[in-house]
Amino acid sequence: MSEGNSLGVGMNIDIQRSDGRVHSACISGINPGTDSVTVEWFERGDTKGKEIEISAIFALNPNLAAPAEPPAPAPAVAPAPAQSQIPAPKSRVSSAKVAPPEPNKPLSKATPRETRASSAKARPSINPAAHNGDLYVAPAGPLAKAQKEAPASSRRRSNVVKEVDRIKQMREERRAKQLVQMKERAKDDDGTHPHWEFLKMIREFTDQLDFNPISTSDKVEDHQICVCVRKRPLNKKEQNKKDLDVLTLPSKDKVLVHEPKLKVDLTKYLENQLFRFDYAFNEDATNEMVYKFTAKPLVQTIFNRGMATCFAYGQTGSGKTHTMGGNFSGKNQDVTKGIYALAAADVFRQLNRPEHKSKELAVHCSFFEIYSGKVFDLLNKKAKLRVLEDGKQQVQVVGLQERTVKNTDDVLKLIGMGNNVRTSGQTSANQHSSRSHAVFQIILRKRTSGKLHGKFSLIDLAGNERGKDTQSSNRQTRMEGAEINKSLLALKECIRSLGHRTAHVPFRASKLTQVLRDSFIGDNTRTCMIAMVSPGISSCEHTLNTLRYADRVKELGPSGPGEKLEKDHFFPLN
Repeated sequence: MSEGNSLGVGMNIDIQRSDGRVHSACISGINPGTDSVTVEWFERGDTKGKEIEISAIFALNPNLAAPAEPPAPAPAVAPAPAQSQIPAPKSRVSSAKVAPPEPNKPLSKATPRETRASSAKARPSINPAAHNGDLYVAPAGPLAKAQKEAPASSRRRSNVVKEVDRIKQMREERRAKQLVQMKERAKDDDGTHPHWEFLKMIREFTDQLDFNPISTSDKVEDHQICVCVRKRPLNKKEQNKKDLDVLTLPSKDKVLVHEPKLKVDLTKYLENQLFRFDYAFNEDATNEMVYKFTAKPLVQTIFNRGMATCFAYGQTGSGKTHTMGGNFSGKNQDVTKGIYALAAADVFRQLNRPEHKSKELAVHCSFFEIYSGKVFDLLNKKAKLRVLEDGKQQVQVVGLQERTVKNTDDVLKLIGMGNNVRTSGQTSANQHSSRSHAVFQIILRKRTSGKLHGKFSLIDLAGNERGKDTQSSNRQTRMEGAEINKSLLALKECIRSLGHRTAHVPFRASKLTQVLRDSFIGDNTRTCMIAMVSPGISSCEHTLNTLRYADRVKELGPSGPGEKLEKDHFFPLN
């Protein structure tokens, strides 16, 4: 692999793909053991890589083969003139002359490693003559020159090295994930999986797709109405049942649902349905990443005298409370990881900035729930509240307590206090199902006058349900479900009106929209909807209903009807 001397990490070379295409790629690693190099390149927004033999690289890149030979004779040529100019005794010169030819003989066939080793062995015999006129200073010259030039070249290649390191890290993560997936596939490929036919069809379909999931480095776009989807992983109950994952998120804004179907003759087939939203978060996305793209852009709105609303919508057990309130560990919830706490921390961070300090704003918080059309204060022993309109047609929640908060810790205490008394119940889908809409509001007021400056409403909606799923439930559960669905329908109508900028907004249709009237009226309002979906095959119908609800909201957004993609343009159909 003597030719490998001219190759280095970070170098751009031409490579040939298996389909005959030739394009440029970056060397990310050299493998002396296999006489090959690892190369990587970007294609359709994704990082791809492969190993190529060095002989194939020199065949495609003839310009690299030429400079590989001159360095070999350099050590032999340089000492020659130096020997002829030194007036030394014959015996000493001849002994000095004997040393260099030995490494010089095998230079054409030796590897760079062998060449360096042989030159190192030759040095002890040369050293005695060094005092007689710097006999072998010449070979050291290029080395010293290279050492001087090394810092400059490292500076020039610093960005390349950083990029290679980043690519290497991404590759290692990708390979680790692929290894886990391969192990899971090996378990399921034995035909014992209850849905193995659908599983095989889904894999055949997804193998044709190019995956480019959302990452923290993606740009955050500005929307008046932002609609995104978050997919949760399969839970333990679904894994034990060997439930099948029917959701695929191939890119940062697309969701594919593989709906299992049966023909009349009982032949199984898949109906692949495509949805597009502003953002699509897969099961690997953290609450921090979801917050960055959804609620974080809304924080600035309330400092600009605006009204912001962020709510999580979805089936019972799809992860709404996890996203808004924080991670669950058994029945205990870590409120520091939820969107409530992350938004509060951002508000205090903005408040301490010079441009906002002069406004003399105070932060207040309120936390209430809407259960069966009634409003209860979660920070005041669940006191029942009344929602009324005053003479100026402003909606007032009479008796609602607003607590002044000084820092994020104060906010976390209020969130924990409210979550402990929130109404929850047991359903077929979730042992700890939220049966009410929880509204946490961060309110900015002037310190002196108490005048409202901005309001951020963060809402954890109750789980939506189908009537057929609650037929076996008691009367109270069915009444709860009816009230929940009524308020969710009203919420959708209000957001549609906001998108259409119509004169009339039907906010009186439910208590939820009545309380949120300020978020639908006026020009300086922004809304974000996080649609939570469950990936299991048993929840497929619920998931489709949630995605259709979210799609209906977005296609009537401020930019007009949503773009309908032709499926053939997005992925190949069989």
